[in-house]
Amino acid sequence: MYKRIFVIVADSLGVGAAKDAAKYGDEGANTLKHLSYSKIDFSIPNLEKMGIGNITDVYNTKKLDNPIASYGKMEELSVGKDTLTGHWEIMGLKVMTPFPAFTDTGFPKELIDMLEKETGRKVIGNVSASGTEIIKDLGEEHMKTGALIVYTSADSVLQIAAHEEIVPIPELYRICEYARKITLENKDWMVGRIIARPFIGENADNFKRTSNRHDYAVKPFGETTLVKLKNAGYDVIAVGKINDIFDGEGITETHKTKSNEHGMEITASIAKKDFNGLCFVNLVDFDAIYGHRRDPEGYAKCVEDFDKQLGEFLPLLNDDDLLMIIADHGNDPLHSGTDHTRENVPLIIYNKNLKPVNLGTRESFSDVAATIASNFNVELPKIGKNILWKEY
Repeated sequence: MYKRIFVIVADSLGVGAAKDAAKYGDEGANTLKHLSYSKIDFSIPNLEKMGIGNITDVYNTKKLDNPIASYGKMEELSVGKDTLTGHWEIMGLKVMTPFPAFTDTGFPKELIDMLEKETGRKVIGNVSASGTEIIKDLGEEHMKTGALIVYTSADSVLQIAAHEEIVPIPELYRICEYARKITLENKDWMVGRIIARPFIGENADNFKRTSNRHDYAVKPFGETTLVKLKNAGYDVIAVGKINDIFDGEGITETHKTKSNEHGMEITASIAKKDFNGLCFVNLVDFDAIYGHRRDPEGYAKCVEDFDKQLGEFLPLLNDDDLLMIIADHGNDPLHSGTDHTRENVPLIIYNKNLKPVNLGTRESFSDVAATIASNFNVELPKIGKNILWKEY
């Protein structure tokens, strides 16, 4: 039995089109492969040692006969390719109804009218857009009029941006809580997350989003492995947006992050402490800053930076620690549009005393949940198989 398990989600780092990718228009997608070829000196020596080059073709990264970790990839059983679906399946839930997205249409007039009536503020935007770009485009109008900037993305989200001096943080949070309420009451509007997006600055040249972001997610429809761990008295430590994704369900301790780098620094500090249970980490910069913005070179540099911090993190692991590096979906920066891509995700499992093997292609992301549940002797999820059954 492992005393501590660390699960690090490299958000959107897919490793090749899923077998049903054609249903999503994602034939040929391969996030990791394509981003690696965008940088001539691409170098990820730590992930290479762990066998990532054995999972898919990665530029300047060798396939190894004797990696230090076990490696494979996972298919998704659930429908869709969004953040909540991927993470919920990782923790044992099979999602069969996709969350609605409003990328092409904007939000319904009735929903916008209700927001305006409740808040006494007009709504501007109501389009699919980059969060940083829309505040450049509409931020000055917002500051003059007090109107709320409402927008979405390729994911199932409703985001509300407001300047902290125009709409104070408590008011913005109340507005988002109301948006969450009305979208839960109408299943056609039930987006996965409502996100408060406060920003500061004097004009379009220096507007900057702040760390006061807050997510209001749909609660998981069933008990995840996180809940079962917490109920059994184990520590469940969330780093990054994990707490928001599960709406706090099953979490005993949470840490917000400002960046991937900050997330890994927090994870390293947690590794230096004594706990018994799970540390569940999401590193969102891969997806939010580079994948959606179709920036392959920036994405490649981000993976290299993660690799360096991973090299510093591995020596902090004890003999009775287990590390799992995975993803929740793809976001191929060379694919059309700005949406996530339906891909298989990497699976790397490391313990310094565990014999590395080829794990092949797993049939569900929930193999992660089943493995964790088996290790800590809590109820198994209805889907997923223990990867470490009899230590391979």
